[in-house]
Amino acid sequence: MSPAERTLPQYQLAFEQDVPVPVSDGLVLRANVFRPDAPGRFPVIMAQGVYGKDVHFEDAFKPQWDQLLAVYPELARSGSTGRYLRWETADPERWVPDGFVVIHVDTRGTGKSPGYLDPRSPREIVDYYEAIEWAARQPWSNGKIGLLGISYYAVTQWRVATLRPPHLSAICPWEGYVDYYRDSTHHGGILSSGFASYWWPKQCLAVQHGNPSSPHSDRLTGGRMNGDTALSDAMLIANRTDYPADILRHNLDSAWWRERTPVLSRIEVPLFSAGNWGGPGMHLRGNIEGFLGVASKDKWLSLHTGKHWTSFYLPKYVAMQKRFFNFYLRGEQNGWDREPRVQMIVRDPRGERFRTSDQYPLPDMVARRHYLDATSSTLSPDKPVRSGEAKYDAMGDGVTFTTPPLGADLELNGPIKAHLLVSSSTEDMDLFATVRAFDATGNEWIIDGAHELAPISRGWLRVSQRRLDPVRSTELRPFHAHDRVQKLMPGAGYEVDVEIWPTLAVLPAGCRVALTIMGKDFQFPGVPGRILHNHPQDRHCADFKGINSVLTGGLHGSYLVLPEIPGDI
Repeated sequence: MSPAERTLPQYQLAFEQDVPVPVSDGLVLRANVFRPDAPGRFPVIMAQGVYGKDVHFEDAFKPQWDQLLAVYPELARSGSTGRYLRWETADPERWVPDGFVVIHVDTRGTGKSPGYLDPRSPREIVDYYEAIEWAARQPWSNGKIGLLGISYYAVTQWRVATLRPPHLSAICPWEGYVDYYRDSTHHGGILSSGFASYWWPKQCLAVQHGNPSSPHSDRLTGGRMNGDTALSDAMLIANRTDYPADILRHNLDSAWWRERTPVLSRIEVPLFSAGNWGGPGMHLRGNIEGFLGVASKDKWLSLHTGKHWTSFYLPKYVAMQKRFFNFYLRGEQNGWDREPRVQMIVRDPRGERFRTSDQYPLPDMVARRHYLDATSSTLSPDKPVRSGEAKYDAMGDGVTFTTPPLGADLELNGPIKAHLLVSSSTEDMDLFATVRAFDATGNEWIIDGAHELAPISRGWLRVSQRRLDPVRSTELRPFHAHDRVQKLMPGAGYEVDVEIWPTLAVLPAGCRVALTIMGKDFQFPGVPGRILHNHPQDRHCADFKGINSVLTGGLHGSYLVLPEIPGDI
């Protein structure tokens, strides 16, 4: 069957709800199985997660559902009624007709699966391994299991792949971080609790198994989506961890984080990693680090734009997902193996373009230094001879350094680093480094990102956690150990490297690049934004409310390293 023929409906959908999936400690998880209503053995697309397999996308996130329909009004004409559409997982009505089995599993402690709710815990990943092997043994399965999903359903793919389930044949983590500490909860060592404080009650506790106060119901049956037994508040608390307290308590990288973070070198299955340029602060770093770090010989990286919850469902990306899985789960010779290993959307205020390569970063990328000058608030390729000092209130608007107008178009494509000499009036300081762009008239380029309006890129560092891991650090990507606290001597200078997440942006001639350094979350002037780093037990002590300085020029120049692509654009 050709790829073109496979786009036509071939099979009717058979739906089996609450199928039992036994795991090794005696618990039974529950899964929804969507399969072709025909004899035969078919490849499996699986997702296991905490969001409730019986909660409709619209019921969980009505604003995001409306945005999806606004971006993709043809959804209802794509072969899908939306009846089985769930948040951040594959739509069965768009996969089963093409001869796939789609399985959604409720993680233990959520939905119809009983047990102790502990997101991304080692036990949850063991469950995932066992669910994969269970699926491979079913009479409708061809024994080849692929994993597909966004965010939570992507993050756990990296984890379970490190356990090497024998029947796991390919993974497609779509916007899913890798390093639980650095990518998600502690940016540069600074607790990022803004998302967790919202996510835990709304997306986890609301669907906890046995929660009688859940706002959700099963549209298909009209019944409860999280089990028939209502548990008391005391039992609900006893049956779950305290997720926000967990991440607060483990403030340094440790064994607790490492057992929740994949060892990429153990991943050998074919990989299609899809990241979003507009997501600095959540998933982007992981998709790139995962692509670079896995041992898989067959691996691809796609970097797109758009909202976090829409790109996954757009026809062009669903077609890419199907080609990848048809090749590795079905053996269809559709040319996927000849696709460029790196495919990326080029962000340009004049209009997006498409770029391919066989490696990342691009082989012609040049890491170019731009020195900060406090006396003129500029960025320049020449190191200032005179020393300067730019002081700012940690709770104020910070300081900004700007290049002259660009004489030609400039493409930034890759990771960024700020090497800074800093000091503080206190014993610690948090650095929030934001790379921005302004056009020739002074208007800032504000990008409609994955979760919010975004600048070119962002980076963070708690200076007391400045120690680098020399083995894992590179010229453009510093890797901080985050294994100890080294307090500052007030007034003393400290050299630090700030990791600023990768970007791709083309700036037209006449634009200016700016680096803003602050002591708190950056927000565009007059534009509301998310405050991610403001936990009272992490940020509200006097150490983070001092007068900070960036020292420039002289013997120890501070500089910004930009990933520049030479030549015509």
